[in-house]
Amino acid sequence: MRITIIGINYAPEPTGIAPYTAGAAEGLRASGELVSVITGYPHYPWWRIADGYAGFQRRELLNGVPVWRLRHPVPRHGSLIARSAMELVFGLRACVVPWTKPEVTVAITPALLSTALVVLRARLTRRAMVVWVQDIYTLSAAETGLAAKAAGIIRAIESWTLRHATRVVVIHDRFAAYVTAQLGVEASRVDVVRNWTHLGQPVTTATSAVRERHGWGPDDVVVLHAGNMGAKQNLGSVVRASALAAARGSRVRFVLLGDGNQRKALQAMGANSHLQFIDPLPDDGFAATLHSADILLVNELPGMTEMSVPSKLTSYFDTGLPVLAAVDAGSVTASEIEASGGGVRVDPDDPDALLAAAEALAADPQRCQALGAAGHRYRTERLSASTAFAGLASALHRAARA
Repeated sequence: MRITIIGINYAPEPTGIAPYTAGAAEGLRASGELVSVITGYPHYPWWRIADGYAGFQRRELLNGVPVWRLRHPVPRHGSLIARSAMELVFGLRACVVPWTKPEVTVAITPALLSTALVVLRARLTRRAMVVWVQDIYTLSAAETGLAAKAAGIIRAIESWTLRHATRVVVIHDRFAAYVTAQLGVEASRVDVVRNWTHLGQPVTTATSAVRERHGWGPDDVVVLHAGNMGAKQNLGSVVRASALAAARGSRVRFVLLGDGNQRKALQAMGANSHLQFIDPLPDDGFAATLHSADILLVNELPGMTEMSVPSKLTSYFDTGLPVLAAVDAGSVTASEIEASGGGVRVDPDDPDALLAAAEALAADPQRCQALGAAGHRYRTERLSASTAFAGLASALHRAARA
């Protein structure tokens, strides 16, 4: 079947949605589907066009997948207006270029505005259209305190976009419940396909060598947060916890791996001996660094209950290490931690509680081992790439038949 995937994020972006879009394209192509991709220029999580990507457009062949890149503006600061402009430019360009007569088109949201334009073109040309929802914009608007008028506009656009797709694929059961109950999508047209770990086979790099390379001592308890450093990660709380650890002479050391529009502000909060920033790493270095930590951290803003499923959890569970989640009790993230049995939860934006939980885990190696094993089991049984590719292919074929 001929499939065109359209989304602004794609490899070689190391984090966020890109690894899943690229993984799906490659997995579907490996299973015999004829997949092509229309995407943007690499820019995330750095919020600038990656080095080596010049020109107005370019074509590539990445791991056997034909990729057509369309240039777009990249906002220096992730404001709503600037990001909307980026999405609109990419969406307009994606709608103007010729599609290769796909039997089904897949649009990835975020970005919502470009996805809405792609759905509109598909409707006008009577093409089968699947929207793959990685984050729900309406929830983001509500949970980050966006003005009521702007939030209402976003809700209307998102509802229209999903209701006019042939099928909607979401990454969690609670997303499915929301898009049907709140955004008006028929339940019969919604499929749940869970994300998977985009890392390769377990690394064999010696943990001690990796720790030494990062300057971690054998007695350090490394609590590592990997991925985007944005507003919704609320990493200021982690910086404050590191200051408490330094003041108390704790063994706990907090490490923030990645990049994002809040990184400079976090660094400006003040350096201390128990806080470290590491630039984004290639997949092998990223995996080795995850495996070499002691505890893996998910951190969220208070009030974020339904907004997103952190993509980092799939990679976290793959390591066999315990996960520490500083998130609301009713959040999707908390439900994942509970379902997997792979970690512990503390309230968000509470540096004292965060540090205390890390110290308690460090003092109980047997519990850490049990939590890590449970998370790995959950990843193997529920979050495998083969299961995801099969579910996605099934949804696409149903859309094409419809």
